[in-house]
Amino acid sequence: MNFTQTLKDNQFKNVWTKTILLFLFFFAFAKGNAQILEPVKWTSKIEKKGNNAVLIFDAVIEKDWHMYSQFTPEGGPLALEITFKNQKGNYELVGKAKEGKTKTSFNDVFGVDETYFEGKAHVEQEIKIINPNLKTVDVDFDFQVCKEVCINSSKKFSIAIPSTFKIEEIPVVKEDKLDETKTVGIAVDTVKSVVAETAKEEVKAVNKEVTSQEGVPAQAPARSLWSIFFIAFLSGFAALLTPCVFPMIPMTVSFFTKQSKSRAKGIRNAIIYGFSIIAIYVILGLIVTKIFGADALNALSTDVWFNLIFFIILIIFATSFLGAFEIMLPNSWANKADQQADKGGIIGILFMALALAIVSFSCTGPIVGTLLVEAASNGGIAPVVGMLGFSSALALPFMLFAMFPGWLNSLPKSGGWLNTVKVVLGFLELALAFKFLSNADLVLQLHFLEREVFIAIWIAIFGALTLYLFGKITLPHDSPMQHISVGRLYLGLLTFVFTMYLIPGLWGAPLKLISAFPPPPQYSESPFGVGGSGHAAVNTDPKGLPAGAELGPHGIMVFHDYEDGLAYAKEINKPIMLDFTGYACVNCRKMENNVWSEPEVLPILKNNVVLISLYVDDKRELPKEEQFTTAAGDKIITAGDKWTDFMISKYKTNTQPLYVITDLEGNNLNNTKPTISYVSTEEYLQWLKEGISNFK
Repeated sequence: MNFTQTLKDNQFKNVWTKTILLFLFFFAFAKGNAQILEPVKWTSKIEKKGNNAVLIFDAVIEKDWHMYSQFTPEGGPLALEITFKNQKGNYELVGKAKEGKTKTSFNDVFGVDETYFEGKAHVEQEIKIINPNLKTVDVDFDFQVCKEVCINSSKKFSIAIPSTFKIEEIPVVKEDKLDETKTVGIAVDTVKSVVAETAKEEVKAVNKEVTSQEGVPAQAPARSLWSIFFIAFLSGFAALLTPCVFPMIPMTVSFFTKQSKSRAKGIRNAIIYGFSIIAIYVILGLIVTKIFGADALNALSTDVWFNLIFFIILIIFATSFLGAFEIMLPNSWANKADQQADKGGIIGILFMALALAIVSFSCTGPIVGTLLVEAASNGGIAPVVGMLGFSSALALPFMLFAMFPGWLNSLPKSGGWLNTVKVVLGFLELALAFKFLSNADLVLQLHFLEREVFIAIWIAIFGALTLYLFGKITLPHDSPMQHISVGRLYLGLLTFVFTMYLIPGLWGAPLKLISAFPPPPQYSESPFGVGGSGHAAVNTDPKGLPAGAELGPHGIMVFHDYEDGLAYAKEINKPIMLDFTGYACVNCRKMENNVWSEPEVLPILKNNVVLISLYVDDKRELPKEEQFTTAAGDKIITAGDKWTDFMISKYKTNTQPLYVITDLEGNNLNNTKPTISYVSTEEYLQWLKEGISNFK
């Protein structure tokens, strides 16, 4: 091969290499601009179940994304919504749609326990077909899926009814008859079912392998269970310091050490006694889980009647703790337990523990009841974990003091301080009760217990507790007091500081320490504080706001219709900031609370841009003349549909939050990053300033 030929070959290779690189660059660029995210991939099928049919929906969810369940409570992220489009006259629903494995964790932004799917989702709905001519079952899924951003998405299913699906039950077909012509349809259906089940198992295997490789836990986050255990342990310690339990420690330990033939046997008996206490409460947790199911109380926690009933129960518990009356189990129960305890041996020790649980119920019952409901609302084994934590704190002193009886001399003497502990718990139960009343009010949207009223109630409760600790208020079972102890003084100062911390909440302070308890700021008589101190001065009409505007987060004037906002921006000649958001968008609220509120950001949003917040999960139906069908065949029926279509068609993405700064013709003003989402304050501020500086 000569030099010329080699040169030609190299030139050919260079041209070919450049062509490939250009080709790859084109697709890389195309991919970089195609930001329509679809982290959830759905499949559906239908199976026969006796005379009925079961609709089965399965989804594979991309790593780090999670999709919210239909049982996510009101006031939280957007729950899965299932709509059966052609149900009337064709089929009836048999019960509510059932879900596969979900997880539950506390959302500190919305203050609720959210339930969601990770990795995969499984939903089943049994139906009874009443129209023999039915060809398809049409179902719409509306759901929210989140990672660093949230996406409100939908999926439309049209599931064909197989010809072999009749209203009457399909006859049983013997294996040796499957090749006959008259049963071919049934055989095909059977084969399909087998293949589907095989595929399902393969998907499970793949998901299991992926989970193990990626390190994604198969169970709910350990942190939540540990949190439940820790809170329950502290509650058990508090119960230990009540007049029903604390005096039992030296009495019981002395009994074991004196009645046993040796110190070793006394220690052994005390340890058995401690584990018996744990067993009793853990069994109670198991019973609650078994009766109500793993997730039933989670769904029940948003029920109005449940919240009202538990509000009343907590009021009764609090009134008992404050000294109005004692809640006692029947004396016959304790007597029978004592009789069995006298028999001795391990069985006798177990009944001694049962007697303790019964006798101390007036102090431990309210705490156990509250813990069980709070833990059970998380679903799964949370009630068992809660009872394990509570009983461990209760049992630990009996075992430790039996091992080291000399420590008994260091125990403080029983006295009036035990009743003080009980009263403090009563005030805490009283404060917690109004959380349940608030839940019911939020669900019904009665605006009876709005944020200011809730905070005022808590100020009154903790203010009264402060006065009690300082000795200015006495209750029925309090002992005469010449002075207050140092510990009581410190606790009184702590509650006084907390009470003072609550007071600015009446004027719009966020109160982040208790964000999980009061209603959200927008559920308020005056969303920007008593007296409207957060209101901006815009002298356009008698209310101080232009037509179509209202005051949004932190007193920022905001429009919720694009045309209204655009008209006002043209009138005052300011750039527009589009905020694609959602009522149930967690990260949208985080950006508003943590970034928009910053002193260097807030004045810009108030004075230098016209804010238009478009809610993609707005379910208000558009007027008939404004409804339309997109080129892709999607029906735009609600305001949320309209803004979602606007976001996707204009900005090629469907994530929330999404922020865009435009001029009055709708052109982007940011060059480096035309749009921005969930970012830090520094990055958001830099992007904001760049866009505004480019406005002419």
